[in-house]
Amino acid sequence: MEVTNNHAERQVIEETYREEIKDRVHSSYLPFKALFDFCFSLILFIVTLPIVLAAMLAVKLESQGPVFYQQVRVGLMGKHIKITKLRSMYIDAEKHGAKWADKDDPRITRVGHFLRKTRIDELPQLLSVLKGEMSLIGPRPERPEFTEEFSHEYPGFEQRLRIKPGLSGYAQVHGGYDIDPGQKAKLDCYYIENFGLKMDAHVFFDTIKTVITGEGAR
Repeated sequence: MEVTNNHAERQVIEETYREEIKDRVHSSYLPFKALFDFCFSLILFIVTLPIVLAAMLAVKLESQGPVFYQQVRVGLMGKHIKITKLRSMYIDAEKHGAKWADKDDPRITRVGHFLRKTRIDELPQLLSVLKGEMSLIGPRPERPEFTEEFSHEYPGFEQRLRIKPGLSGYAQVHGGYDIDPGQKAKLDCYYIENFGLKMDAHVFFDTIKTVITGEGAR
């Protein structure tokens, strides 16, 4: 199944995922989570705006190219969403095609290393949370080509799509960036199996710890 930007073909791909994925997560906690997502992400957006503006200036001063970049990711039940991040790589980073970032990846700028370590590059995705396409806590959304590839290589990887993707996730704070997609899927499925306020609070405070220490960044 090829990844495509064609609307009609993309709908077919999304429908295929819906057939492969177990029923989406249902919980009485979801309305509370949605309300918390909107209110807290709005506060975060306002509070972190000066940080984002400073980061924008740093990105612009260090390297040529746009300050932001957008990517299509796979969201709830296979629906494609578009996220915005602060650019942390050089503009020709993917001239040879899409590639997962490696540890000490030479494509990452000096400013980019700091943005990734502190997770500042992720802050523009608060707009996706406000739009209801993402949550503050949930499995990190992958690009369509990686989702397709990993769903074949690691059976069950697509089950991560049973819930809205998150700005931060259980796999992100417990496995870091260096775990393989199979391990990532297991951690995300553990999050889904234990979905609730207690789990989200756990990930939330671990995320704060990760931001402060920079653990798992690359």
